[in-house]
Amino acid sequence: MKIHLATDHAGFELKESLKAYLLAHNYEVFDHGNIKLDENDDYPDFITPCAHAVSISESDKAVIFGGSGEGEAMCANRIPGARAVVYYGGNKDILKFSREHNDANILSIGARFMTGEEVNEAVNIWLNTEFSGEERHIRRLGKF
Repeated sequence: MKIHLATDHAGFELKESLKAYLLAHNYEVFDHGNIKLDENDDYPDFITPCAHAVSISESDKAVIFGGSGEGEAMCANRIPGARAVVYYGGNKDILKFSREHNDANILSIGARFMTGEEVNEAVNIWLNTEFSGEERHIRRLGKF
């Protein structure tokens, strides 16, 4: 499984931290940027190509970052086949449900609300939770 990453300036430090964590845990990582901190960048420039890459792969996943993660998820969800969910801390069951019930392939992190350690834990839970494959969930996904 390849893990795609993307962020604007708001999530740059967390993206870099997560990239190091994922590489240390033997994940294949593709970084869509930004590759340097630029306070004037625009998240669609990085999120859109990342969502496109994930949308054409059955197995790839993405973690994207923004201040709240909301705009980034909206941007990603414009791409057919992208299923982005937002997480900015709190109950970790939502991470599991997003995979088990919705087969989410993009996790959008609200960088202003989480620490690097919290991000690593959340991403680990999310990546290690499988889609249930239950008929009702497959049926619902087919209605997108």
